[in-house]
Amino acid sequence: MGRKMWGLIPVFDCSQLLLLCPSQCKPSVLSIPTTDARVASPQRTMADQAFVTLATNDSYAKGAMVLGQSLRNHNTTRKLVVLIGPHVAEPARDALHSIFDEVILVNVMDSGDAANLALMKRPDLGVTITKLHCWTLVQYSKCVFMDADTLVLSNIDELFEREELSAAPDPGWPDCFNSGVFVFRPSNETHEKLLAFCAEKGSFDGGDQGILNSYFNTWATADISKHLPFIYNLSSIAIYSYLPAFKQYGHDAKVVHFLGKVKPWNYSYDTQRGEVRGHSASPEPCQMHPDYLLQWWQLYAASVLPLLQKAYGDAPFSTGFVEQRVPEKPQEDVREQPKPSPPAARTVSSQERKQRWEAGHIDYLGDDSFSNIEQKLNSFLK
Repeated sequence: MGRKMWGLIPVFDCSQLLLLCPSQCKPSVLSIPTTDARVASPQRTMADQAFVTLATNDSYAKGAMVLGQSLRNHNTTRKLVVLIGPHVAEPARDALHSIFDEVILVNVMDSGDAANLALMKRPDLGVTITKLHCWTLVQYSKCVFMDADTLVLSNIDELFEREELSAAPDPGWPDCFNSGVFVFRPSNETHEKLLAFCAEKGSFDGGDQGILNSYFNTWATADISKHLPFIYNLSSIAIYSYLPAFKQYGHDAKVVHFLGKVKPWNYSYDTQRGEVRGHSASPEPCQMHPDYLLQWWQLYAASVLPLLQKAYGDAPFSTGFVEQRVPEKPQEDVREQPKPSPPAARTVSSQERKQRWEAGHIDYLGDDSFSNIEQKLNSFLK
């Protein structure tokens, strides 16, 4: 499909889906043949089962490549499939070919639920209901969907022993499952029912997780075997809410999920120092765990960036690496120059801090840091 045709692919609002005739409710999909550049798994591949992910833009395409490569590195015996939106650039698609068995172009859907997305301060989540396209992959008998911001730490092929809809609890509301990792059975009938449900009921959070939890509404109570252990969807920012449990069980983690608005690819990587820039080496509440973040970047640097460099050729693209500059020779009188005084910190009243906190503007690295909160609690408990 040429670039000029991408703009013709519609963006659907849930309220418009039922207005389409039944034959149009099925999204148009285009399977893009995979090149021979992909290195096949040394083990036998189960042709009728697949890991599936979604990339709606070039940034999430990078995440999908890291996820796919992490599955390959841990010798999965299942097929790898990525659904992509029309905004993924041609070179990024070429790089995806090198890792995935199938690269499938799908139209982008949107929940149109601006109110709930604004409540969550996550307007980017609207297009995540494009994930519903995964039920149209009827060439497979069973699949495991994984968000592009997940990273596999060991072989997880045993997930295919589970049934639809198996998922791990969400750390924010454990009676809901987190839709970043789930087992499902592709079915056109289920897909059409999900679209109808979406059009009629909408999503309570504006994204796919709200839709799927409402549709598969017996997950919390009906069958405990469909509750995946948390090690299959370990939230990197939920670690600190129960740090003793992470210290006890964290070494068994198999999948880490980089939840939140800031993703691994939003940082930059210093190859000379081997460290992630803009991220504290000491874990702070609501931050990604630095060890997992570093693992993501190391895998990206070793296996994904070479594919992107080959695909883009001489064309510029964002590598995510810190640009190395040769330091200039200091002037002879540099040490004689007085250092500028740091600006005086503005005093913030307790009322202003409270309003800022309630509005979601939290200074995790300053006044509202964990150490300051801990110090305040200790003073009350004395």
